[in-house]
Amino acid sequence: MSAATALLVLAASGLTFLTVSPAAADPLGDCTATKGAVVAVDFGPFGGLVERGCDTAPTTGFDLLHEGGFNTTGTGHDGPAFICRIGAGSFNSGTQYPTPDKDDCVLTPPATAYWSYWTASPGQDDWTYSQYGAMDRKLGDGDVDAWVYGGTDIGGSTGQPTFTPDDVRAGGTDTPDPGNTPTDAPGDVDLAAAAAWLKGSLIDGERIVDDGADTPNHLLTTETAYALAAADRKDATVSKIAAFLAAHTDDYAYLAGKDEAPDATAAARLALLAEITGQDPTGFGGHDLIGDLKKNVCAAGPESGEATPGCTAKGDFRNATYADGQALSVLALLRAGVTPPADTVDRLTQIQCKDGGVTSILIRPGEYCDGDPATTGLVALVLQKAGGHDDEVAEARVYLKKAQREDGSFPGYTGATTGSVAATAHAAQALRALGDTGRADSAVGWLSRQQLDGGGFGFEEGATDPALYPTPPAILAGAGTSLVTLTTKNSDPTEPPTSEPPTSQQPTGPAPGDGPDLKKGVAYLTSAANLRQGQYYTTGAGSSRADFGLTIDGAYALAATGLNNAKLRGIVDFLDKGGKDGEGRTVQDWTDSGTPYAAGGSIGKTALLAEAVGRDPRDFGGQDLIDALDRAVCTKPSTAPDRSCAAKGAYTYAPSVFSQSLAVMAQLRAGEKTAAEEPIAYLESLQHDNGAWPSLIPSTNDSDVDSTAMAAMTLDLAGGDTADKAVDKALDWIASKQLADGGFPGAAGDSVNSTALAVQGLSLDAESYRAEITKARKFLAGQQNADGGFNVAKDGQRGSDLRASTQAVGGATGISFGVLERDLSGTSAQPTPSPSGSLPEITTPGDTAGSAGGTDTAWGTGGTGGGVLASTGAQVSALAGIALILVLAGWRTVVAARRRADMGGRP
Repeated sequence: MSAATALLVLAASGLTFLTVSPAAADPLGDCTATKGAVVAVDFGPFGGLVERGCDTAPTTGFDLLHEGGFNTTGTGHDGPAFICRIGAGSFNSGTQYPTPDKDDCVLTPPATAYWSYWTASPGQDDWTYSQYGAMDRKLGDGDVDAWVYGGTDIGGSTGQPTFTPDDVRAGGTDTPDPGNTPTDAPGDVDLAAAAAWLKGSLIDGERIVDDGADTPNHLLTTETAYALAAADRKDATVSKIAAFLAAHTDDYAYLAGKDEAPDATAAARLALLAEITGQDPTGFGGHDLIGDLKKNVCAAGPESGEATPGCTAKGDFRNATYADGQALSVLALLRAGVTPPADTVDRLTQIQCKDGGVTSILIRPGEYCDGDPATTGLVALVLQKAGGHDDEVAEARVYLKKAQREDGSFPGYTGATTGSVAATAHAAQALRALGDTGRADSAVGWLSRQQLDGGGFGFEEGATDPALYPTPPAILAGAGTSLVTLTTKNSDPTEPPTSEPPTSQQPTGPAPGDGPDLKKGVAYLTSAANLRQGQYYTTGAGSSRADFGLTIDGAYALAATGLNNAKLRGIVDFLDKGGKDGEGRTVQDWTDSGTPYAAGGSIGKTALLAEAVGRDPRDFGGQDLIDALDRAVCTKPSTAPDRSCAAKGAYTYAPSVFSQSLAVMAQLRAGEKTAAEEPIAYLESLQHDNGAWPSLIPSTNDSDVDSTAMAAMTLDLAGGDTADKAVDKALDWIASKQLADGGFPGAAGDSVNSTALAVQGLSLDAESYRAEITKARKFLAGQQNADGGFNVAKDGQRGSDLRASTQAVGGATGISFGVLERDLSGTSAQPTPSPSGSLPEITTPGDTAGSAGGTDTAWGTGGTGGGVLASTGAQVSALAGIALILVLAGWRTVVAARRRADMGGRP
């Protein structure tokens, strides 16, 4: 999902009627600060007031709106869950706004005039902009929602409600008393069992290696060392791990070169390990980690015009990127007896939000701030250690008290309805150090009840599978210590490593296991639970309404991998032959081709799929899509209230750079160079001086990774000096936005979608961006779940998301949409489902891969190697026959130079 579509994701609905009437609303007085949820709708733009509603048994944000006494209308294009109009019986006799003369609600409203959705959790007095739909918002007691009409950007940094959550919260301004002590009983973490589980996860007793990978996960290796030191300071395994990390300091912290600025987070982690184990951090692994940290502090941010790479603002440690990297770097200096530069400590106070929480990303002053308990706990510990910041520490302490749930746990992020092991562990460490031992004990008690039989911990309450990320902080919390105080005695002899540390050697290319398991990803995308009747995705659970855009995204992913051509054929036939979803809609109802509302981006997306699989886009789905695209090119901007054309060269009803790019690529691949000239010129005109593109059309002046990658793929296909220069600038900008963990920022945070698209974009020049692509693919592998699907983002709610998974699977191959091709010869036609959706799922025995050709990646081809074996109990023999493996040996590239072939004559 591109950042531009963050607004459009609200369309995920399974309802079949556009207008939804209110239920009998619960009296507002029945909701309290701890019972029920409240929704507020601001009718100010229409001459009204802020109207409130209550639901004493809240379920979803969508239901809250209607249970609270409001009535809504969706759009004809997206369905009822993309709320276009809202009315209330208490205002103007229930008239819905905006009225039909302002918006006919046929198509998705523009980002400058729509109902934006905002949320707040109990005790939170700042609004959070919802990137997703009200149907996906799971409510609990004390939650507050708000709907505001107007415009906002995709990140929610503008257009916020003019009132606070406390202004409309049940009971006036009363909020849950942060002094209330959790009621659940304390308990103890079984440190020995947890440590044994961690040691059992080590390879050769010295390193952590992710399932299916060949290279160590250095971050988890350091975390494991901290945890084992906390569980038993005399554990010889800690020394063995430290020796391994010392031998691999360059591999972990100095990827840019031994004499270049280190990854601050990695350097800080290694320095802390040295300090914890009594070693010298100024001579660890052949580096003065403390000196390198101190001399690589940012003097200014991008606003100076002379920004240093890896700098977000003045005072950042270079390449820290996240708050934890900044905090750990400050702590490493403090523990080494070195006074941190004042700007580095002040930087931690700048990322503290109004409610006292601390955001996980190193935002610049004034940017949108949304804290979380884990980051707040760590930063509070470091600020207390640094001294001189009593007010900020006190505010963080109040935030943590408000965030703690009655059972002692802490949520992982704003709006989460379950306890997070990592968040609870970090918060417990801070609360104990700050003197709140009762609350810390309650948090540890909750952790003890989450410990699994084998000793490890899962990510959230009720988890059944242990994981390496949450277990180490849980051990530190259970041991009553933190990275501020943790130490081990080295005066007593310890067992030496049983073998010499392996020699550090830079590989010639990423190993096969570095990327995600595409076979599992394809299995997730094509499962009966996701791909309805093997031919389309729906807009949500229980819905029979096709999400045609998502369905085409899935088809792109299948085409890129070639791992299930039979299912790809089923999707293509469904779209091409007029297949109807459960509501009787065809793809033409989505593109609106041949109507006054023809959506150029949707038409282009459909045509591009036809071209990629060898179908005729001039006769696809009963439409001449290329002729429709030619007619959709705007000759001039439209004037209000007509919003069909943003500018000359734009396409009708194409609201984003994504839409523009898809349509241009479709025209070029159909040989329509002349017809695409104005659209190409308009796309080029949208590029910022920094090389990036905005997300939306007309430009919102933001810089978006997803859109920049799409525009780069488009102009790479177009060719020419102007386009080539634009692509070079775009790729440089994309590479500069990579986060320390290999991911890329998007609308949902450290985003899977953005990272996958970045891989596709950077793969246009794979040789130059080899390191960035490798890190990004590792990041994607880390976000893949046991079912083969992918999380939306690293720091968001865990669980596989279809939209993110389609992009991750296709993007991981690195193949540009401009050159995507998949031969479907040899596949069999699939039956088209009936409008009722009653056709049974059709499966083909042994249906796993399509053409024997495997996958052509943007870096190379491979027919050998093992592949990724996730920890699901899969037999190696079951995967031995896969011909497709992403082997990057020697970093051979299918596209040695950018493909700029004449597109005339391409089908």
